[in-house]
Amino acid sequence: MPSTPPIEVAEAVARVHRDEWGRVLAATARVTRDLDLAEECTQDAFERALERWPADGIPRRPGAWLTTVAGNRARDVVRREAHGRRVLPMLVVEEDDPTPYAAPHPVHDDRLRLVFTCCHPSLAPEAQVALTLRFVCGLSTVDVARAFLVQESTMAARLTRAKKKIAAARIPYRVPGPDELPGRLGPVLDVVHLVYTTGHVAPTGEGLVRTDLVEVAVSMGRMLHQLLPRETAVTGLLALMLLGEARRDTRVGAAGDLVLLSEQDRSRWDHELIEEATTLVAEALSTGPPDRFVVEAAIAAVHAESPSWEQTDWDEIVGLYDVLQGLWPTPVVRLNRAVAVGFRNGPAVGLEALAPLLDDPSIATYPYVSAVRADLLRRLGAWDEAAVAYEEAITLTENEVERAFLQARLAETQGHNRA
Repeated sequence: MPSTPPIEVAEAVARVHRDEWGRVLAATARVTRDLDLAEECTQDAFERALERWPADGIPRRPGAWLTTVAGNRARDVVRREAHGRRVLPMLVVEEDDPTPYAAPHPVHDDRLRLVFTCCHPSLAPEAQVALTLRFVCGLSTVDVARAFLVQESTMAARLTRAKKKIAAARIPYRVPGPDELPGRLGPVLDVVHLVYTTGHVAPTGEGLVRTDLVEVAVSMGRMLHQLLPRETAVTGLLALMLLGEARRDTRVGAAGDLVLLSEQDRSRWDHELIEEATTLVAEALSTGPPDRFVVEAAIAAVHAESPSWEQTDWDEIVGLYDVLQGLWPTPVVRLNRAVAVGFRNGPAVGLEALAPLLDDPSIATYPYVSAVRADLLRRLGAWDEAAVAYEEAITLTENEVERAFLQARLAETQGHNRA
């Protein structure tokens, strides 16, 4: 068999790491009942792929090859350490589900077991996100720490505590039964959504987008939809993320500057993704009562399907925000509704809708409140007040791309003052 160039092997391993890491690790965890050991065996399998595939060739099913190699390694270790692992395995694996799902719920998919284990309600929300990024998505501890803006040592300690909690609380390595699923699916989707939003607009740094986190979130969304195709919330969240991804290449200009939705080149949007996402929205709406993710996706779909900014159906968007407020009554939803009202009815009415949020302590440091107020005041020609609001937003904003945009708007506003 002819040898495979090392660079081709490296690209194949990187690709399968992105696409199959969670599947390989989850299957191996069922053997080891120990997340640390499963990770060690999975990493070993990827290293062996780098060593063997140049000579043996890339397997037709690389994920299956890696799963077999990792599983064999895991069985060897477990046999050597059988006594200790019988005493207290980290994961409690339930071999028989007493309440099996009707098709098409693939209850025996180990990736889904791993996701629900990482997002168990006994764990703190930040631990749920960290475990999911580390074990389901395959991010390194360094990358997980960077996503949380903490030191690597801090994140390593947090992950260790979470894994000990899984063992001490005897958290089962299983998918919840049908009666439990609605209550357990929410934290999983919240984690995926948080990963996506953290990547969509990076909290800090020089770039607007953290592409690695965005791709991880979309990958998890696709996996969950594949595994739970009839869950409305799953379908809605995937559609929401795809609609955001369809605009990714137009959100930043050639010089790295922020480009607002109103100014983006819609011909460059990914219309295949838009079509896929809008089909998912229609599918979710026909399945049952909408949840927050379906309504958010419907709002994004109105923007995506509008031929131009001027032709945006603001009546429909405000109406959808009214529905969303009933499903998910949060200050951020009220803020976004105020923005939509400002475009539908004018900036003065938008400021009236925004006013109650200005005294809400829960979002006192949320930079978009000041940014929205600044924009509404700018559109009204209230230059002095707009300048103060822009200065507040700049102080609260840590993303360099967004800060540069706000500084440019501040300079423009101050220019009107001098005039």
